Amino acid sequence: MKLLFHFGVKRALAFAMVMGLSSAAAMAQDPVVVGTAAAIAVQTIKPKKQSPFPKFEGTVMNSNNVLITVRSKENELAVRTFTLSEEVRVKMQKIIDKGGYQYGDKVTVFYDPVTNQAMKVKGKASKPI
Repeated sequence: MKLLFHFGVKRALAFAMVMGLSSAAAMAQDPVVVGTAAAIAVQTIKPKKQSPFPKFEGTVMNSNNVLITVRSKENELAVRTFTLSEEVRVKMQKIIDKGGYQYGDKVTVFYDPVTNQAMKVKGKASKPI
């Protein structure tokens, strides 16, 4: 029993010394304060306004003031024909008066998926032949 008590006291003293030295070392360190920085105002990135209509990108196969037929850019076998809405018909007539879309012109058609009607046609018409 005397041996067990003697052995336990030595461990307790060793533990107390280690804790005392580590706390003394921590107290000896002074926190280094460089200076306070002013708050920086950061602008939030605003997402681009998305169109509510899906888009179909491709090349023109045929177009007139009533409809436009477009071949897909990703899949050359995918060909879609879109009827034009009233606003697009007026714009398409102005484009046709200047020469219109020719075969191979690159366009993007924003369309209504239910009626398959073109709501907007973006693209550069080539010079008339």
